[in-house]
Amino acid sequence: MAERPIELAKDGAAHLLAACDAALESGEIDEAEWHRRIAAVITPAYLAADTPWGQSGKTGDAARWELGRSLLAFAMRPGAFLDVGCASGYLMECMVRWCGAAGIACEPYGLDIAPELAGLARRRLPQWRDRIFTGNAIDWQPPHRFDVVRTGLDYVPGRRRRDLIERVLSDVVADGGRLIIGVFNEERGDRATERQLTAWGFRVAGAYERLHVDPRLAYRIAWIDR
Repeated sequence: MAERPIELAKDGAAHLLAACDAALESGEIDEAEWHRRIAAVITPAYLAADTPWGQSGKTGDAARWELGRSLLAFAMRPGAFLDVGCASGYLMECMVRWCGAAGIACEPYGLDIAPELAGLARRRLPQWRDRIFTGNAIDWQPPHRFDVVRTGLDYVPGRRRRDLIERVLSDVVADGGRLIIGVFNEERGDRATERQLTAWGFRVAGAYERLHVDPRLAYRIAWIDR
């Protein structure tokens, strides 16, 4: 079987994101339509999945989810944890478990731009339903600040990624708190995300990685402290 192209191995949504970014840059669509087009593909796919990790966008089995996501606990600090793009809320559950095993207190919260996915998370996790919000992190008004916030850069158009980080750091992360970027898949010999963060003027306080199931890649996170 042919080896999977590395761009798709890194990000299965790469073609969709690139097409939407190109349409935005050309003036064919605005940012609202960018988000609508992404949601039109991702939301039904997540809702159709039959596992909680599939409903959070991860293919494969539970072991693949643990391998690819549990490194987030390495960057956790005690306190309130907000998962931006929480989807089914499964990462919220897992962070409590992973942090508990490490002796770190974790109070989970979730935010998703798709009302359908936020609703799914509330149904799955009724004990936390009041902690699961609907909104776009780039302009969402939080009820309070969070000690640790996790986000992906691909939740907004490419040209707004720096804006997303600035906004979350200034208005969502607590004083002395931490913003975690990831988990993202990256070629093992390249640290493009850390270079980009630095070029945007942010100080990368730390990073952590784990070998990907594809030996060309690594699962990575990076974090910025406020």
